[in-house]
Amino acid sequence: MPELQRLRFDHAPALLRFEQENRAYFAASVPDRGDHYFAHFDARHRELMAEQAAGLHFFHVLVGSSSEVLGRVNLVDVEGGSAELGYRIAEQAAGRGLATAAVREVCALAVAEYELTTLRAVTTLDNPGSRAVLARTGFVTTGEIELDGRQGLKFVRDLQDARVEAEPAPGVIG
Repeated sequence: MPELQRLRFDHAPALLRFEQENRAYFAASVPDRGDHYFAHFDARHRELMAEQAAGLHFFHVLVGSSSEVLGRVNLVDVEGGSAELGYRIAEQAAGRGLATAAVREVCALAVAEYELTTLRAVTTLDNPGSRAVLARTGFVTTGEIELDGRQGLKFVRDLQDARVEAEPAPGVIG
C-alpha cells in the first residue's frame, strides 16, 4: 500500500526517476518542467528542502512498496493560513484512486500539522481527472484562468468545514 511521506533529501533519486519516467505523460496535461529542471535536479531539490524547512512549502511523495515514488502532493506558497495544492500521479498508478486519497490526506495534514485554513488549486479544462479529484475532495470552482496558453479553472477548499474532520486520519493510503 502506498504511503504519503514528507519529502526528504533521500527521496531525490526516486523522485528524479518518477519525473523522468512520467515526463511525457505529465506534459500532456500540465506544463512541462523543461530540460533545466532535469539538468539541475540535485541543486533544485536542495533549494526545495531549504524552502520546506523555512515553512514556505510542504512537499510530499507517495511511496510504493518498493520505495518507488508513485506521486507527489505539494502545498506551495504557504502564507496567511493558505497554500496552493499541486499533485501528480505516475502514469502506471493513475486511475486507482491514489490522487484522491493523497489529496484527502494532505488536506488533513494541512489542518492538523500545518495550521492552514484554505487551499487553492488550478487545473486545465483538458484535465478531467484532476478536476474530478478536486471535486471529490471538497474543492469548489472559483473562476477561470489561463495556464501556459490553455484554459483552466481556479478552485478553493475551506479547511474549516466539517468535511476535513470526516476524512481518515493521515497514515497509509489504501
